[in-house]
Amino acid sequence: MFYTDNKLQFPVRVENPNPLFARALQQAIGGVEGEIRVAMQYFFQAMGARGDPKFRDLLLNTAAEELGHIEMLATAVALNLENAPLSMQEDAAADPVAGAVLGGINLKNLLSAGLSAMPVDSDGVPFDMSHIYASGNIAADMGANVTAEATGRILAVRLHNMTNDPGMKEMLQFLIARDTMHQNQWLAAIEELGGNENVYPIPNSHPQSEENREFSYAFLGFQQDGSEPPQGRWSDGQSIDGNGTFASRPMQPLGEEPSLGRARPNSGAQAEQL
Repeated sequence: MFYTDNKLQFPVRVENPNPLFARALQQAIGGVEGEIRVAMQYFFQAMGARGDPKFRDLLLNTAAEELGHIEMLATAVALNLENAPLSMQEDAAADPVAGAVLGGINLKNLLSAGLSAMPVDSDGVPFDMSHIYASGNIAADMGANVTAEATGRILAVRLHNMTNDPGMKEMLQFLIARDTMHQNQWLAAIEELGGNENVYPIPNSHPQSEENREFSYAFLGFQQDGSEPPQGRWSDGQSIDGNGTFASRPMQPLGEEPSLGRARPNSGAQAEQL
């Protein structure tokens, strides 16, 4: 069950409404880096979280928080659309806000939502759930969550740098702080699962003795001239999981040139293919 008390998680105030910034904020709602994405990702990860129930609780609590962030951002979008022109006939030339509306804002916020937020990105493309990663493997999901929060924090910082409105900056600094915490909590969960040496490779339930160990820790180069691939921590020394030693080498083809044989009759192929 979910509950609401109708109050915002953090104050949302807009001193200088800016319809163009409302469009930018839509990316934080319905973009691939946005709050709908992480709310649904954590929710569906929780629905498939087996084992220790504390990980399910961790995910559900954070999913609920992200729903509150959607509420905050949707309120911010609506407040930034205050005084936006309702008619294309209004004189935009003398009004920079109206000019921004007619020159750049997504008119979907007006035409489809009556000057309010929508589950879309800054281009008006609906969020279609294709970027929800919920594998059923708790370690893999935690890694995906670190990436989600990192890209979300990047977006929030970019939005913060786009606006001079004190209220919007205050709200975004709160969201940036929560992204900081969430990155750390997912990394802490990986640590609690055993850290790099016990979590990786994922899934650690598959015996490494059965994989092709010749390639388990080899960084492969594909330079046409056969030169050594770029060197770094990934090409020398103990592997991050502690189970092997990094090495590097140019990759040589190990298989034959593929031959699929002739096409089947009645397959729609040309006669020359049969």
